[in-house]
Amino acid sequence: MAQQGIIALESMGGSAAAQAVDAFRLIYAEAFAEPPYNETEDDVAAAFRRFPVQARNRTFRATLARCEDGEPVGMAYGFPLGPDTGWWDELTEPIPEDMRREDGHRTFGLMELAVRGPWRGRGIARRLHEMLLDGIGAERVLLNVHPGSKAASAAYRAWGYRKIGEARLWGESADLHDVMLLDLR
Repeated sequence: MAQQGIIALESMGGSAAAQAVDAFRLIYAEAFAEPPYNETEDDVAAAFRRFPVQARNRTFRATLARCEDGEPVGMAYGFPLGPDTGWWDELTEPIPEDMRREDGHRTFGLMELAVRGPWRGRGIARRLHEMLLDGIGAERVLLNVHPGSKAASAAYRAWGYRKIGEARLWGESADLHDVMLLDLR
């Protein structure tokens, strides 16, 4: 696999992301097959049953990085959390009501950010993150990260995120994830 230079970072809404689903799936499957995630084909299939539903959200945004030959190498996506979000309910410890208040604008939920292995360490994740958040108008960004992913956790801390709790995302048998918040104000 040749490591060509990145020439395109593309910002897109939900319909464009849905059309590029194969690129998102490829990046996700490769990045999250690695430890500590160890996601299987079934896990990837489950994630991409959720993807079209997420992409239909009118406020969904995504960024996609490709090499000169069009090969997808990195992605990020998310959307502002609505008043009925369950994100805060997944935390293992309760948080103050004022922190969990959502209105569809206050908090941008960063659902996924990943770069395929051969292209890591080149600042692609940071560029994807910056492009995704450019102009969102939210007060803050919320994400979950596996604490065993030391590089991702360190990057998020370097970008200004702070840990506000822990969550089990898919039930009691799931690994604990760190819940991190970036204040944009």
